[in-house]
Amino acid sequence: MGDTGNTSLLPGIPQPRRTVLFKAACPECRARFELSPGSLRLAIGASRRTTFYSFTCPECGSSVRKPAGERIVELLTGGGVRTLRLHSTV
Repeated sequence: MGDTGNTSLLPGIPQPRRTVLFKAACPECRARFELSPGSLRLAIGASRRTTFYSFTCPECGSSVRKPAGERIVELLTGGGVRTLRLHSTV
């Protein structure tokens, strides 16, 4: 039997996923750091202007909000970031 690359000690039971970390920077204090999915929030609105992610800088405590394009949305949702879908009130 060849090695399938699965390092699980229990066949048929998948290994736990590694924690995803996202690189981020604070525009206020210019600190660079890594954040876990639980430290980020993603809001998906009806337009580019209303789709953003946010976090609190672990260095200076500033609330940071940055625009999120399609690729960022894909990466954050795939990485387990909590997502809020904003609905229009039309």
